[in-house]
Amino acid sequence: MQLTGEGLVLRDWTEADLAAMPDLFDHPDIAYWTPLVSPFDEAAARLRLDRSRRLRAEGTAILLAITVDGCAPLGEVMLRRTPEDAEIGYAVGPAYRGRGLAARAVRVMAAYAFEQLGVEQVILELEAANAASAAVAARAGFAPLDVPLIEGEEKGRPYVLQTWGLLRAP
Repeated sequence: MQLTGEGLVLRDWTEADLAAMPDLFDHPDIAYWTPLVSPFDEAAARLRLDRSRRLRAEGTAILLAITVDGCAPLGEVMLRRTPEDAEIGYAVGPAYRGRGLAARAVRVMAAYAFEQLGVEQVILELEAANAASAAVAARAGFAPLDVPLIEGEEKGRPYVLQTWGLLRAP
């Protein structure tokens, strides 16, 4: 699968990406703010690639590498179907932040969800304390929704998620 737009090429993860994935995802920020395993090593990369393929085959989620040219991965964007809509998640490697990659990837994936999947709303679930992620959400056109916060625990720490949404254009 490949999606293009906003100067990006979002494409399937491949075997050739396994060596690059630890540099993208083995970082304290990613370990803290995302459900990705830490440390993120070559074994974790293999599991991520296998999981990506399994989720796609099940029709549950799409995980795509964020690239500018279809080659070197700079991060990941994920689209997961929910009963009512679709949820997007993202992570950009530390060396590639500050280029607007996440916001652009989110907009491309949201357009796919609206146009190809026919959803009426796309959501992001972000920790309110994650200012960088909230800035990405706002730049991508999302706004906080007036819905209850989602509380939980992951990796031994509590979290509180705020839901942001973007409605399909009329």
